[in-house]
Amino acid sequence: MPCSQPRTRQQIGVRRVIGFLRGRIIHRRPPRILLDVGGIGYELEAPLSTFAALPAGDGETRLYTHLVVREDTLQLYGFAAERERELFRALIRASGVGAKLALSILSGLSVEEFSRVIVERDVARLKRLPGIGQKTAERLVVEMADRVVASAAAAASIPGNVRGEAESALGVLGYKPREIATLLSGVETRERTSEEVVREALRRALGGDR
Repeated sequence: MPCSQPRTRQQIGVRRVIGFLRGRIIHRRPPRILLDVGGIGYELEAPLSTFAALPAGDGETRLYTHLVVREDTLQLYGFAAERERELFRALIRASGVGAKLALSILSGLSVEEFSRVIVERDVARLKRLPGIGQKTAERLVVEMADRVVASAAAAASIPGNVRGEAESALGVLGYKPREIATLLSGVETRERTSEEVVREALRRALGGDR
């Protein structure tokens, strides 16, 4: 059995070379989009959330991209929003989650909905998505929890006090202002980072302080 050739540094680095594509839509049929970029047709796979954001007809659009390199093919994935792409990248790093399942998750849940499902450990909601069983749902809740909270805290990292940043982070996770006030009630913020405050608020909400 012949040995596979080692990948070159250029092949390893090609994943991040194409950050986005802007072009005219030639064809769309989920999960595939054919985009004309300067006379070159790029075929991408995308979640349904991205299809919903596309302009009508053959209008021009910009899609953030992620390139997956395999031995026999290169596959581009496209996303209407950068946050979708970042969640896709986080998902395909999780155990047992490939690109197809990651697209299915993004097609069934918005980034905010997915974040809230994870922090609330809503395994039942995850199981309603195609291709996700009990074990996969439980594993996602465990593996994605820290990433989701850290991502929300980073997205809300604006100059200001810790409580303000924590409120913004909880908003990123999909909580409403009244829910945020309840979550942060009684949580100590002095000498703590916004990420620590968010974790404590969520732990209390899920009964971790009892």
